[in-house]
Amino acid sequence: MRHLTIALLGAALFALSPLGFSSVRAADYFPPKGDGWARHTPQQEKLDPAKLKAAIDFAVSAEMTYPPELAKAADIRDLRLSVPLKYAGEPFSSPIGPLKAHAPANGIVIRHGYIVAEWGKTHDVDMTFSVTKTFLSSVAGVAFDKGMIKNIDDRVIDYVQPTDDFMLPHNQPITWNDMLRQQSGWIGTMWGKPWWADRPEAGKPWSELVKGPPPVGKAWKYNDVRVNALALALTHLWKRPLPDALKQYVAEPIGMSDSWHWEGYDNSWITLEGKRIQVVSGGGHWGGGMFLSAYDQARLGLLGLNKGKWDGKTILSDKWVAMARTPTGPNPGYGFCNWYLNTDKKMYPDARADSVAFIGDGSNIIFIDYQHDMVAVVRWIDGNKMKEFVRLLVEATGEPAP
Repeated sequence: MRHLTIALLGAALFALSPLGFSSVRAADYFPPKGDGWARHTPQQEKLDPAKLKAAIDFAVSAEMTYPPELAKAADIRDLRLSVPLKYAGEPFSSPIGPLKAHAPANGIVIRHGYIVAEWGKTHDVDMTFSVTKTFLSSVAGVAFDKGMIKNIDDRVIDYVQPTDDFMLPHNQPITWNDMLRQQSGWIGTMWGKPWWADRPEAGKPWSELVKGPPPVGKAWKYNDVRVNALALALTHLWKRPLPDALKQYVAEPIGMSDSWHWEGYDNSWITLEGKRIQVVSGGGHWGGGMFLSAYDQARLGLLGLNKGKWDGKTILSDKWVAMARTPTGPNPGYGFCNWYLNTDKKMYPDARADSVAFIGDGSNIIFIDYQHDMVAVVRWIDGNKMKEFVRLLVEATGEPAP
């Protein structure tokens, strides 16, 4: 396992005259499975090495920090402590899935498919929180491309009825599109967590229960209970564990390692067609979700950069990726989960409006820059400071966004 610290493929690269090499790009590169991911110097990819180093130095300096009382108590990177503290003000906040300590700030920058920069412990397998949702929507995308979902505007209950909650009158009109866009307003309880208890209005833990659910398709709400309901519905649709489907149709074709694992909760087990199956979660709010390395995140980013294609193969169709990147009515900055859109350049003002990001708590961010053919995986950065990282990264290209 290779651990690199705040390095751009070795400190000697920074001694080279900036932009002294012409690009050797012939076509976008796709790495084979394993550690044999080809590297180019920043100069080969027409990036200013000093400015790229400034972006990375900033990412390291902007590592997420915890309250002082936690720092005094134990390892500030131990999510077994920080996650329960973060959500302590919510009802039903106790974790029910695995949590672990994470590596220090780390990441990878890719241009034209080649690694041009890498810092920190990029092979460490850590939680990725809501980037899990991007894998979840990818499994839904494969189901759509295979004809298992005929139309995303079809009602979910016309395909599966996994629990009585799905058959409640309020939930019956909910479509796959509604669930994928987090505009479903689904009500019910998933694995002991009721819909109204997730991210209630600040200081008002019963607010959504008192107000009642929003009309289906009319309001956007970031809610892991509803995403977990989508995961359950997709498990019934696939009739198999979702990690198995992900491995067959996405992870193996794009060369992800064998170290990733997708976890559910202690109590998220069902019996489906005589088989005992764990339903995985769509994030790490109560523990669980996708655990993987920055390298495997980079492969997901490269798949997104190439709009669902991988070395001549279609992993996700053009139609699916186009829908994933279409703004959601109640929230134009969100597509399918977990495609964050730079609509009107509100998310990242210094990047082009068609840029996207897969974002998880921590923050774990995969930034996709179509203008400059770049992917940046930035792990454990203060999410509020990601705008500055993007500004510095784009500045290193010498080609600011229009």
